[in-house]
Amino acid sequence: MATAKKAAKKAPAKKSAAKKAPAKKAAAKKAPAKKAAPAKKAAAKKAPAKKAAKKAKAPAKKRTPNAAFMKALTPSPQLAAVVGSAPLPRTEVVSKLWAYIKKNKLQDSVNKRMVNADAKLKEIFGKAQVSMFEMAGLIGKHVK
Repeated sequence: MATAKKAAKKAPAKKSAAKKAPAKKAAAKKAPAKKAAPAKKAAAKKAPAKKAAKKAKAPAKKRTPNAAFMKALTPSPQLAAVVGSAPLPRTEVVSKLWAYIKKNKLQDSVNKRMVNADAKLKEIFGKAQVSMFEMAGLIGKHVK
C-alpha cells in the first residue's frame, strides 16, 4: 500500500517533466500569431468609431426641469435667517444652504458628508451634526 503511494507520487513528477518540453514549443508557436493580432485590433478600433459617428448624428434632446422642483416655496423664519425671506425653488434653497455651509466652514473636515450646525442651522436641523443626505429632508419641514 505504501509503495503504491510512492509510485503515484513519482509518476506525476515524470509527467510534469514531459509537459515542460511541449510548453516551450507552444511558446515558440505563439510568436508568429502576435503579428496577426494587431490587424484584428485595428479592425476593432474602427468599429467603435463608426458607432460614435452614429451617436453624434442623433439630435440631443434638451432636458426639461421638473415643475415640482421649480415651484417657489416660502421659507420659515428659521430658514429665512440663512437663505433669505424671498420665495425660492427647493433647488435654490439647497444651493444657498450649501453656500452658507461652505462660507462658514461648517462641513466636517474628516467626514465631508457631515455638516456641523452652528446656532442658525441648529434651529433648522434640530441637532448638532447632520449628514448631507438628511439635510434635504430636514429642509422640507421649513418650506411651504
